Amino acid sequence: MDDTPPLEDLDLGHTTVLFGEKQGKYPQGNSILVRGTEESAVIDPSLGLLPRRDRLPDVDRVILSHCHEDHVAGAFLFADRPLHVHEADLPGMLSLEGFMAIFGFDGHPEVATAWRKAVREQYHYRERPDAQAFRDGDVFDLGGGVRIEVIHTPGHTRGHCALHVLPDDVLFLGDIDLSSFGPYYGDAWSDLEDFERSLARVREIEARHYVTFHHVGRVDRPTFLERLDRFTAKIADRETRLLEFLAEPRTLDEVAAHRFVYRPGDAVAFAEPVERRSMGQHVARLLRDGRLSEVGPGTFRVA
Repeated sequence: MDDTPPLEDLDLGHTTVLFGEKQGKYPQGNSILVRGTEESAVIDPSLGLLPRRDRLPDVDRVILSHCHEDHVAGAFLFADRPLHVHEADLPGMLSLEGFMAIFGFDGHPEVATAWRKAVREQYHYRERPDAQAFRDGDVFDLGGGVRIEVIHTPGHTRGHCALHVLPDDVLFLGDIDLSSFGPYYGDAWSDLEDFERSLARVREIEARHYVTFHHVGRVDRPTFLERLDRFTAKIADRETRLLEFLAEPRTLDEVAAHRFVYRPGDAVAFAEPVERRSMGQHVARLLRDGRLSEVGPGTFRVA
């Protein structure tokens, strides 16, 4: 007997949130189904769609907020439907090599080999050489006044986007997920300062419903602003702790080993490259700002 609780759906009008297990806790996620009078679209097909496959309506197109494994895990269910992703992330859907480049595990062959296997088997990644690119400001018109507007919000990946569904006034935030973990900018295609600009941009977008792919689900604007403040504050918190750590001269190897993104002891196979890329961006910024000095080759200390 299966004791797994049934997955929840949340009806917001033309928009339905298809929650994954535990509010979309990774590797699960919360997908969005949008129905117009002429077409329907699914946004970010997650693992949560697999148990629903027998009751999913006909879907005309698939739209990705960005190209990451958990956001494409259900895309294979719609192999004969058009798939759309921002032009900056398009290489990740065209080939497995393009997908692997997003993460940047080339210097970690054991991690790269395990990750290739996982994205194929656990996340059902399939190349889509027919994938189509969209850009900031593009609109998907589904008919009857139902449309999906693209808002480019890079930082998590180069092509990460928020998607504004109208007339339901649902802002789907993708992996600006408002979680206690904070912003993730540890991939080869991530950028800390782009992420900060994107956080400022979504703050200015007023919506009735804010929906995240992970953890939080749906919130109203006051709750969104409160959670966005806490989410954003993780960046400053990491930087403050880094400056405290660099009161003594340290190398980037030591910074990565200390763990500022993940908790010490967390069993994360790719923690070292993620810590190195994440905190390396902070080091570079602090050097530019004159708050750190390079006191020896690859060794840094508070200025």
